[in-house]
Amino acid sequence: MRRDEFRRVADEVAAEIASGVLRPGERLPTQRAFARARGIANSTAIRVYGELTRRGLVVGEVGRGTFVRASAPHAGGAALTERAAADAAGPPPPAVNLELNYPVTPGQSELMSKGLAPLLRPDVLLDATRTAAPAGTPQARDAAAEVLARAGWRPEPERLLFAGNGRQAIAAALSSLCGPGGRVGVEELTYPLVKSIAERIGVRLVPVAVDEQGMVPEALADAHRSAPLSALYVQPTLQNPLSVTAGEGRRAQLAAVLREYGITAVEDVTWGFLVPDGPRGLPGSGPGALAPLAAHAPERTVLVDSLSKRLAPGLTVGMLAAPPGLVETLADGLRAGAWTAPAFSLEAAVRWIADGTVAAVVEAKRADAAARQRLLRERLGVDAAGRVRAGGRVRTDPGAYYCWWDLPSRWRAEPFVAAAAARGVAVTPGAAFAAGGQLTPDAVRIGLASPPTEVLGEALGILAEVAEGVPGATGAAG
Repeated sequence: MRRDEFRRVADEVAAEIASGVLRPGERLPTQRAFARARGIANSTAIRVYGELTRRGLVVGEVGRGTFVRASAPHAGGAALTERAAADAAGPPPPAVNLELNYPVTPGQSELMSKGLAPLLRPDVLLDATRTAAPAGTPQARDAAAEVLARAGWRPEPERLLFAGNGRQAIAAALSSLCGPGGRVGVEELTYPLVKSIAERIGVRLVPVAVDEQGMVPEALADAHRSAPLSALYVQPTLQNPLSVTAGEGRRAQLAAVLREYGITAVEDVTWGFLVPDGPRGLPGSGPGALAPLAAHAPERTVLVDSLSKRLAPGLTVGMLAAPPGLVETLADGLRAGAWTAPAFSLEAAVRWIADGTVAAVVEAKRADAAARQRLLRERLGVDAAGRVRAGGRVRTDPGAYYCWWDLPSRWRAEPFVAAAAARGVAVTPGAAFAAGGQLTPDAVRIGLASPPTEVLGEALGILAEVAEGVPGATGAAG
């Protein structure tokens, strides 16, 4: 059998998913049964299931099996046969995708276009399309320091580096800190793309327990003592998917663990822009922005941020604030991975920061996120304690663009996702965020940012109706 046989079989299954032969929420056969049915070796079946998981087409739950996800990936990694099958089947039925989470507010394109206009002059465009170094330009470093400054903390511009986006910044940081086979501590429920990054660079994620303030310092210390960690990936502010934020005391405790055990953290603050300096003035919200973990342990923290959520994912810049001793190491990692930021994006970012575009759009998105949170509480029937009218509990922040719904006890995650998909609404099952194979939460993450508010309201109403129903009452639920 050819060495790439598993990819051919994975393409076939991907085409079946795209054409609707395999439905959202449908359980795939065991790997042994799949191998018999397809006439392939068991080892090939294992690789097929791994490839389908890598593409985001299926999700596995320990003790339950492997299920087709509610929606296929929307960018990157899709096989040509999968796309061809989707084209042949025609456009999919209308659906509201609450897996995606890219906020756009009215008027932001007009604001951004003004900043881009000067770059289109031939003399300026020539310089703006040259190759950029990892350290960018002095103007870019000063502008980035302004954006990253929080609660009295401001990074030193000479320690700033740039990637094409936030994901590349995370990949560069982790690959620079960890060799193949390294161990990276993460929240037990974490940003799914970190799982993909870890797989690609050959490191193992070690889940660390979380509570209402995020990562538990004692659990981090225990994880390191059991086998040394090469690095830590953590989201202290509006953690994705739980929306929890670590208080000042918790940040100081985490910093103390980093120092005691010599662990270097990659602090992801991508969603932190939603929390302003000073009191937030939102019902049920905590204080305004807190100083990052990088302020508590500057010698042990690489802070990562980007303009993707603030502005737009397609024309963005990733930013890294490095400890003094790691600037060159991280710069080498950016170069080696071809992850440096395009000069055009850097020039655009400088102009958007200087002319007030970033600040204006951020303010608009904070107001928009708060409005969508109010809509969430209204349509799902969420009380002050997070209890949902149909059952279960919502965990979120009044200023966040996403929420975590611990489902009613009668629902498992995958059947709920399938039942919602059958009603035209895609949400992400909790297992997609689980860093370890033993955690299979009966929960979903709901992204609130992407659809128009009236569409979001209808979708949330549908989710409430699905939750109030009986599992297995529709064709999609199992």
